[in-house]
Amino acid sequence: MTLVKQLILASRSAFRAQLLTAAGLAFRAETAPVDEHVLHGLPPRELALGRARLKGRAVARLHPDALVIGADQVPSLDGQPFEQVHSAAEAAAWLRRLAGKTHYLHSAVGLFAGAGGRELTSFVTDVAMPMRPLSAAEIEAYVKSGEWEGCAGCYQFENRGIHLFEDAVGDHSSVIGLPLQPLLKALRALGVDPLAQPAPPWRLSEANL
Repeated sequence: MTLVKQLILASRSAFRAQLLTAAGLAFRAETAPVDEHVLHGLPPRELALGRARLKGRAVARLHPDALVIGADQVPSLDGQPFEQVHSAAEAAAWLRRLAGKTHYLHSAVGLFAGAGGRELTSFVTDVAMPMRPLSAAEIEAYVKSGEWEGCAGCYQFENRGIHLFEDAVGDHSSVIGLPLQPLLKALRALGVDPLAQPAPPWRLSEANL
């Protein structure tokens, strides 16, 4: 049996942290000391998973007593990934391109623990995001809100970005970037039941490590 003394989210995303907090888990957040953009040119699901693994493994190697959650989200349109935008003009251009179409959010999670940051499990969820047709005035108003800054894509669905969509097909936590139900299922498979024991220490079986 391996003793896990802390749970770490390898992300400073306030939205991911809010999801874990709402689920009653005791954890801390830490930024991974890596540049996730060294990974590029991959299909969207592979890119999201690769970046989640990169971040999770890097933090786990610093904390051999921790169970680390690595997470990443990559949006795609017509099978091609797109990255964060860096200007209001770029955000407006992307919103014009996405309006009236369905794009996808690919949210990847990896769990890491033990010396060397061994991967215990990983998965990717996919959510279809049907954006409604948008007028020029609506696009301008949303861009002025500033919500596009620092986002995977160019909007925040969990805030005013919800007005951009007809509907979201799939789990809300996956849209935000941390698929909670698959994550909790993966934790239970490792012998961790956050409902019965929300805070570490936890014991993971050697078979899972």
